[in-house]
Amino acid sequence: MSAKTKVAILISGRGSNMRTLIQAAKDKDYPAEIIGVFSNRADAAGLAYAQSEGIQTAVISHKDFDSRESFCEALDAQLEVWGAELLVHAGYMRIHADSFAQKWLGKMLNIHPSLLPSFKGLHPQQQALDAGVKIAGATVHEVTPELDAGPPVMQAVVPVLDSDDADTLAARILKVEHQIYPLALKQYIEKRPNNDVETADQTSLVWPN
Repeated sequence: MSAKTKVAILISGRGSNMRTLIQAAKDKDYPAEIIGVFSNRADAAGLAYAQSEGIQTAVISHKDFDSRESFCEALDAQLEVWGAELLVHAGYMRIHADSFAQKWLGKMLNIHPSLLPSFKGLHPQQQALDAGVKIAGATVHEVTPELDAGPPVMQAVVPVLDSDDADTLAARILKVEHQIYPLALKQYIEKRPNNDVETADQTSLVWPN
């Protein structure tokens, strides 16, 4: 197979989706190589896991910068050092500067715990419950300057139960996030023609409860 795409993962916390991607990338036929894990928080639990897997890590605190743009410039410089070709967000809780998002357009993925375009932003599980919907899920999508608005790559659907609260629904959604993120990254890489910004075809999955 051709050379693997060099992928950097951005986290702010435990990095559970990061773990699934690191494990998937161990397969010799998987098209991504995880070359670095970046966090804006030194206490992000996922950093220790990445290090235990022999993956280089870097921490740059957004609190050390006076603007979103200057922080993103520092992040971009780190990614250039690593030689990253594609970025994957796994619980990364920072919004990028427009200039950064434009530079990496077509080269960034995120996973969001709702069926976008519904329930963008924070607390999407509670948003879903408040709306009274009967299904929820997760969406892997491209990152664009507009929050949670990039083209979807893959989605998974879960039922919303009458007994659900935000935590139980989040736990059910997280299970399918772990299923689809490695699949979506693989698909995205395989369908990207020479780093073109054209999106991969959307795929919808229904995962049983």
